[in-house]
Amino acid sequence: MTCKSRIKPKALTVLEILDKRMQLDKEKKRRYFTLRKGYEGEVSFDLLTKKLKCECLILNDLLLTQNNTTFQTDTLIIAHGKIHLFEIKNNTGDHYYESDHMYHISGVKLGHPVHQLERSESLLQQLIYTLGHNYPIEASVVYINPSFTMYQAPRYQPIIYPTQIKNHLHQMNHTPSHITDKHIQLADQLIDLHQTSSRFEQMPEYGYDDVKKGMLCVTCHTILESSHKEILRCSACNHAEYASSAILRGIREFHLLFPEKKITTRNIYEWCEIMDKQRIKRILLKKFKRKGSGRWTYFEYR
Repeated sequence: MTCKSRIKPKALTVLEILDKRMQLDKEKKRRYFTLRKGYEGEVSFDLLTKKLKCECLILNDLLLTQNNTTFQTDTLIIAHGKIHLFEIKNNTGDHYYESDHMYHISGVKLGHPVHQLERSESLLQQLIYTLGHNYPIEASVVYINPSFTMYQAPRYQPIIYPTQIKNHLHQMNHTPSHITDKHIQLADQLIDLHQTSSRFEQMPEYGYDDVKKGMLCVTCHTILESSHKEILRCSACNHAEYASSAILRGIREFHLLFPEKKITTRNIYEWCEIMDKQRIKRILLKKFKRKGSGRWTYFEYR
């Protein structure tokens, strides 16, 4: 049973929007690709763990602190008498292992995922002990992408390669497990301690004038032509969408990119570049909580 679902990182969501509304520089493009690839790998593993039939509690993407040290767990599965900790990697292509280091086939030295895993395992073990529990942790790095290959792979590292994932989960499924109130208590405690944001999460730098305004087509991201019609049709891909849906998506993007700016009829009118200001006002009154009055009126999410 999944007790905590995975949420897309805020930095990734912001970069997704910026990629549609401005020309990202090389560094932002690299970071966008890295975050997207990592998240896609984690979601792929989630699809596999959801199929587990054994009694277990699945907690995805926890951000925790122990001894003033913040650490993140990609996937944590509480089963009878044991906690499974998984660090998910979505590397592609050929790699090789040499002298306790990992390299891309091009010769570029990579960070050692087992060292990162050991740090998280140690902190998690300390944390659950302070919470009044004493379960052994089985920690593994999972390479989820089927195109990943590791040459000279060491046999005794806690690494699960793409061809081994199915068998590993099969073994978990066939290991007797019974979830008790104590397991549920631990899951609840960890969820309560989860931090929704981290001071280490680096948000990309951008300004209001840097980004392209207008309502974007949900399919091809072309700017939709402003119209008084209820249905908007993209001139590039012919995708049709209700104007209210496009405006609401524009409001969400505006609020995410510029949380310091108030959601007002004027601000959204300028952001969406739509000619019908009354339509925007009706949507805001219907879907949002009105604050203030007169010229000082603004809106907040309910």
